[in-house]
Amino acid sequence: MKGRKWLGPAAVLFVFFVGFVSGDLIASRHAAQANVAFGKLKTFGDVLSQVQMSYVEEPNVDELVNGAIKGMLQTLDPHSSYLTPDMLKQVEVETKGSFGGLGIEIGIKDGILTVISPIEDTPAFRAGLQAGDKIVRIENEPTREMNVMDAVKKLRGEPGTKVTISIVREGLTEPKPYTITRDIIKIRSVKAKTMGDGIGYIRLTQFQQDTDGELEKALQQQSKEKGGLKGLVLDLRNNPGGLLDQAVKVADRFLESGLIVYTDGRLENQKYKYFAHKEGTFAGFPIVVLVNAGSASASEIVAGALQDHGRAIVLGTQTFGKGSVQTIIPMEDGSAIRLTTARYFTPNGRSIQAKGIEPDIAVADGREVVEGHGGPLREKDIERHLKGDGEGKESPGSSAAPPAPKGKKEEPSSRKNGKSDKSVKNGRKETAEGGEARKEDPKDPQLERAVELLKGWEIFKSRFIDKSKPS
Repeated sequence: MKGRKWLGPAAVLFVFFVGFVSGDLIASRHAAQANVAFGKLKTFGDVLSQVQMSYVEEPNVDELVNGAIKGMLQTLDPHSSYLTPDMLKQVEVETKGSFGGLGIEIGIKDGILTVISPIEDTPAFRAGLQAGDKIVRIENEPTREMNVMDAVKKLRGEPGTKVTISIVREGLTEPKPYTITRDIIKIRSVKAKTMGDGIGYIRLTQFQQDTDGELEKALQQQSKEKGGLKGLVLDLRNNPGGLLDQAVKVADRFLESGLIVYTDGRLENQKYKYFAHKEGTFAGFPIVVLVNAGSASASEIVAGALQDHGRAIVLGTQTFGKGSVQTIIPMEDGSAIRLTTARYFTPNGRSIQAKGIEPDIAVADGREVVEGHGGPLREKDIERHLKGDGEGKESPGSSAAPPAPKGKKEEPSSRKNGKSDKSVKNGRKETAEGGEARKEDPKDPQLERAVELLKGWEIFKSRFIDKSKPS
């Protein structure tokens, strides 16, 4: 009876995996790969059976299988991961811009959980956490082998509850504990103000469900100002990305036609092209887009599109370099896998992955360099990152920069209903996430330079271009 007890679950699991994987591979006519997979899955089933039978304590089968799935996805790239039902809910909540937590962006650097940045006006910011801080413990648990998703799950929680984290920082002789009270983290997607002389300023902090609508309201309001909108600073600094369809819609607000971005993957259903529409476009004024190392993914899509079309000047420092598509694929048990399925390319065919967007005008900002921490964290610094063009051998089945698509194709994303077929397709939700967020400094040389450029253009236009027109 004991033998049946441990052989039963293992046998069922083994048959399930073999049936699923072998069927998929045979359907793809990769018989050789199917044979290899069969052998490896048999080994997996044998190991699982031995653990169930021989481990010193009776193991939890669900935990064993979940651990195996997590480990498998962690061998791919840092953005592919397994999402438990609770984690999936957290991801869905995050896209709405409100959740319970501390207010920090985190990542893995040199194998250590690292604070990429505290977000302004959050518990972490007020407690004094700094970019570059190494989180070595959450409560009493070491973080050395902890991935980002597991850390996020431990850091988030009900508002009013406390969590203690231990920080290693340059100048500290030993880890410093911080006990922080969680709060509702509300991230406003769009912040707008006027800079005087018809110059508008709009900052996009993240691409959320309502970003396009909020942006339209801000642009309409600034267009009603006396004299109209004569120039715009679009601030994408420290914007970690978000929803792909929102990035497309934001770029579409400033482009009347042409390609915005395209994706390329191994499968035909991973190849998409997104085009701009004339309807609803805000034109007739110059734009300066501000970027830095914290501008990632969706932000890089917008910056790259406006740059390639000559619609804007990009100013600042090189962006983060996350040019990969993550598809969230729901599972029957309520969990999901976040899987890297394609790469992003700008309209001119430039790959964003591990390279980022180079600004037209480089303006350094000392806030990006954290003394003693080797500067800002970028995609190319992350362990197991997907290789970009010229970085070495491409992963099997992937393509280096394919030529930019020619001609027009029906746009999967439409403004008419405010939804994107790309963001939720066949039960799969796609996002463009990553990067970092940092606090602003009262002295902002990049913003000052952008405003100077726009004011200078307005003076040049009024003195030379307008006067040259026939009366």
